[in-house]
Amino acid sequence: MTLDIKSVEIKEKRLTFGHVERRIKEHRTATRYEEATYDLQSTTNFHYRPTYNPKYELYDKNKTAIKMEDWYKLLDPRQYYYSSYVITRSKQQEATEQNFDFIDKRELLDSMPEDVKQQILTCILPLRHYEWGANMNNLQIVSESYGAAIASASMFHAEDRLGNAQYITKNALLITQNETKDLDNSVNIWLNDNSWQGLRKAMEDSFVLKDWFELHFLQNMIMDSFIHPLFFDFYELKLNKKGIIAQSMMTQFMRSWYDESSKWVDKTIQIACEESSSNSELLSSWAKKYIPIIEEATLLLAENLLDNHIETVEVIKQNLLERLAKNSIII
Repeated sequence: MTLDIKSVEIKEKRLTFGHVERRIKEHRTATRYEEATYDLQSTTNFHYRPTYNPKYELYDKNKTAIKMEDWYKLLDPRQYYYSSYVITRSKQQEATEQNFDFIDKRELLDSMPEDVKQQILTCILPLRHYEWGANMNNLQIVSESYGAAIASASMFHAEDRLGNAQYITKNALLITQNETKDLDNSVNIWLNDNSWQGLRKAMEDSFVLKDWFELHFLQNMIMDSFIHPLFFDFYELKLNKKGIIAQSMMTQFMRSWYDESSKWVDKTIQIACEESSSNSELLSSWAKKYIPIIEEATLLLAENLLDNHIETVEVIKQNLLERLAKNSIII
């Protein structure tokens, strides 16, 4: 008796959800990111307008002056959905924790000069309040934005800002051997020190912006493009030249995170500009409005960190202008 076993190929009738298939317009298996993003937001059958803002529907395209034919064009080039985001950040956290362990075991902070430690505690530690403000702003974007593509990426971005604030706090606790009085002092510096008031005012003014895309542009493009390079590139380069590498090791996550998140921010701005000339002109007007404000605030902070602070801030500004030009925004 012989047994003849044959295999039969059964083709799937559907490779993904119907609404995703209509989006990708290809007979292929959708990516996890596409299935976790496309058309997730409700668009009809709202029962009533929000009592806190009855001028608009719960999800309303008119909450920003930027106009898009399809808000799902604002896809994240990193293709982050919950699982991929968490896995990536978990690996980065492991690497950062290894840096902290290395610094502790090698007692690198013991060789850090006291004046540098004090400078970090007075000139870097208050930055955690800036990161908290950035968290609040990105949560506002999540609340007011239209389309799951921008909302989900902004949510991940908001949580990253809390992580930045926590790492800045942890750096200070390592330097002070878990002494908390410097954390309290950083609040006083943020609220009262003259060098921080320009940035603090800009941050608090951003809290009341009504247009969520304007807030996205101000916080994630303009403000971050001045603040992060100043603190985590130019200042740390100054320390590295003196052989003080512990600070750069402790802030490795912030540098890699900024480079990564900038790709997402750039993509959203680029797509908005490509959509229409009116979008491009509006973004250019916002850039002209906010760049001088943030530049002045950055100069006040840079004066306490760098000897050539005027030249450094000018370099940071020119880098931002080149970045904007690549995204079709000419100042």
